Amino acid sequence: MRVAPDPGCRDTAGPIRAHYPDAVPILALKLILTPILIGSASLAGRRWGPAIGGWLVSLPLTSGPVTFFLALDRGTAFAATSAVGSLMGLMAIAGFTLAFAGGLIRSGPRTGILLAVVAFAAIGLLVQPILDGPPWILFLVVIAALGAALRLVPPSGIRRSPAPHPLWDLPARVAIGTGLVVGLTGVAPLLGAHTSGVVATFPVYVSILTLFTHRLEGLPGALDVLRGLLVGLFGTAAFLLILAVEIEPLGIGPAFGLAIGCTLVIQAVALRTVRAGAGRPVELESV
Repeated sequence: MRVAPDPGCRDTAGPIRAHYPDAVPILALKLILTPILIGSASLAGRRWGPAIGGWLVSLPLTSGPVTFFLALDRGTAFAATSAVGSLMGLMAIAGFTLAFAGGLIRSGPRTGILLAVVAFAAIGLLVQPILDGPPWILFLVVIAALGAALRLVPPSGIRRSPAPHPLWDLPARVAIGTGLVVGLTGVAPLLGAHTSGVVATFPVYVSILTLFTHRLEGLPGALDVLRGLLVGLFGTAAFLLILAVEIEPLGIGPAFGLAIGCTLVIQAVALRTVRAGAGRPVELESV
């Protein structure tokens, strides 16, 4: 059942929504766009290595579509508020990354993912009281958190060459990512704009990528993923800031165009950093 927009949310999505008749429901857009984005990122990460994979999944492949569909479903005011929540969710990702890396180093993947989930949830709750702050101030706080996390995650060093990917790997990643986007946009009216924005940043996809990379390439490869993610999140932070500030005055199309353009410029610079810091793969001798 479709939930009516909040009375206080100015709906500037009308001109865009008019181009999507009932024959092409928004659900169909979610089911088509999200698998294309996530599948493409997965294949590119396989080709160019785990650090590049981490960098690619730092793109707003989940929070971007979630914000877009929320703008269509609930109006630009709701989407702007959700973008602020997603921006602060990047702080939770910084804590998630540090906890994941620490757990992987000390105890292995099970402990790593458990600590990471706890860290994300704890930080997500802690940032709730400040979500109504000025977006620019929140942006600077997020940038500082990402910078600190990047310095604290240890370098990966030399990693072993990857084993073959199982056949079900890519379909599972696409299915989980699509389910997350569809689910979050479906329950957004129940969660509220801020909370749905924070939850939209939960790194389900990078969790899967890190765990599979750890299994196939060992600890250095997994650390490559996490460092590549952190470097790329600077561009995602700019993307979310632009949406939070500009989606209401500019409208959905222009705001997303501006946000994507700025993100691509920042990500191009970040790519050089990722390539310089990634571990070098080597073939292990058989014994």
